[in-house]
Amino acid sequence: MHRRTFLKATLATATVGLVAAAGLLKPTRVLAADWPSAAFDAKNLDGAIKGLYRVSERSASGSIVITAESLAEIGSRVPFAVTTTLPNVDSLAVFVEKNDRPLVASLALKGASGYFSLPMKMARTSDVHVVCRAGGKLYTAKRSIKVTVGGCGG
Repeated sequence: MHRRTFLKATLATATVGLVAAAGLLKPTRVLAADWPSAAFDAKNLDGAIKGLYRVSERSASGSIVITAESLAEIGSRVPFAVTTTLPNVDSLAVFVEKNDRPLVASLALKGASGYFSLPMKMARTSDVHVVCRAGGKLYTAKRSIKVTVGGCGG
C-alpha cells in the first residue's frame, strides 16, 4: 500500500468517526428513515397500497404501459417493465396480488422519467398491479401473468 493512499483512508475514517461521535451523522438520516414497513408487511393488495400511500383510492389509467410476457416459465425471475407518460410522477410501485407480501418494489421519481424495469419473483399466477402517484393522485394499471415453473404451478 502506498503511503499517500494510507493517509487519505486514515483521514477519511477519522473524519467520519468524529462526525458520527458528535451526533451529526445519524443512521436514520443517512439510511432509509421513511421505511414503509406497513406496506412491506401487508398480506393483501389494498393493505399494501394503503400502507405505502396512506390512501387506497386509485383510478385506472391508459397512460401506464406494462411490458411483460403473459406467460412466465420461471416464477423466481419474471422480467417486467413499466412506462408512464403521466405528468409530474413522483413515485411508482409494483405489486403482485397473490404473493404472500404483495409489494415488490417502490421508488421515488423526483424529476426522473416514468420508466422502471426489474426481474421480480412471483409465487404463482397472479395479476401484477402498478400504482403511480402523479399530481397527488394514484393511478393504476394491471396485467395478468401466468407462472408455469418455479411458482406453485399456476
